[in-house]
Amino acid sequence: MPSQDPTTPATAPPGAGAEVAAPPPPPLRELLRYFLRLGTLGFGGPIALAGHMQRDLVEERRWISKQDYLEGLALAQLMPGPLAAQLAMYLGWVHSRVLGATLVSAAFILPSFLMTVAIAAAYLEFGGLGWIQGAFYGIGAAVIAIVARSAHELTRLSLKQDRLLWAIFAVTGALTAATESENVWLFLGAGVLTLLVRAPPRLGPSASVALIPAWLFTGLAGPQPHLLLRILGFFATAGAFVFGSGLAIVPFLHGSVVNEYHWLTERQFLDAVAVAMITPGPVVVTVAFIGYLVAGPAGAFMAGLGVFLPTYLFVVVPAPHYRRIAHNVQIQAFVAGVTAAATGAIAGAAFVLGRRAIVDLPTVLIAAATLLALVKVKKVPEPLLILAAGVVGVVLRRGGLA
Repeated sequence: MPSQDPTTPATAPPGAGAEVAAPPPPPLRELLRYFLRLGTLGFGGPIALAGHMQRDLVEERRWISKQDYLEGLALAQLMPGPLAAQLAMYLGWVHSRVLGATLVSAAFILPSFLMTVAIAAAYLEFGGLGWIQGAFYGIGAAVIAIVARSAHELTRLSLKQDRLLWAIFAVTGALTAATESENVWLFLGAGVLTLLVRAPPRLGPSASVALIPAWLFTGLAGPQPHLLLRILGFFATAGAFVFGSGLAIVPFLHGSVVNEYHWLTERQFLDAVAVAMITPGPVVVTVAFIGYLVAGPAGAFMAGLGVFLPTYLFVVVPAPHYRRIAHNVQIQAFVAGVTAAATGAIAGAAFVLGRRAIVDLPTVLIAAATLLALVKVKKVPEPLLILAAGVVGVVLRRGGLA
């Protein structure tokens, strides 16, 4: 995992001061080969993946200019969607416009999607085995610690000392914990409230841009006549509200997948989140696991297509107009409010899921040990912690201690 923040300037090349000609852009196939490898081996979360792209593509290979990278990073932070996936799509757009964005997104997402589908198939086939149950017994407790730690980090980075955003965080967190579900209108309401308080807009194009998520919700949500269409519509709606972190999708999915549609049990849902954390790539790939459990390979494909389609559109559509959009104060205010609401929902979801995963003394100790490792050992890979918790769970179950 790179140590530098992805927003820090690239290191100056040797002999700085003299003009160094940038190498010609690589063939598209080389860029695709890079993102296929990153999607297969890239662990560590969105910041780590963004750091890899900065180091590899900007500093070492100089395939992407520093300015294009920073603009892509800012756009990924501004628009809903998993940050690393959107940054990859933007860099593909810089190289070859729509074709580049399309092929790069496929290269980056496909490896983790296929891994998740394979794990889902094995999960259904062998889920009744004692060692599988023991592994997820330990993994579930570790996942709660990681989600709680992520919520803490998000509050520190996105809320700072802003009282309005903290109030939004507290309300959405409390409501998510109390109702055990997430209402998408809370996200929209938080965005609109912040917009009206911080930057009351004059009706125009910028206002319509801020309402894109609402348009997606009203156009795609609601009952569908066929299960696969329902899966596609539901996950497309969910994908439009992944603000702040890929984990923001977890509370949104929980309320509908478990409580409304009854597609998964509480245990299966927590296992789905765990699977997304032990595979490379964006956390939102957990939808492939859910889709597979609901409707097999076709369900996994429709869920993946649904959740990444808004992400893709939120890159390709505004990319040509990025510079004008990025400095729009109304959009910035709307995004800040929605991000605060999403962060509160993540905290509320950690509480809800924690009550199901942390059920006895061993799971309390596993969660505490995971949290301690995250705090004290800054660079410990999260997948390694999850796998270690799974091993501990198997040992405890076989020893009759859990």
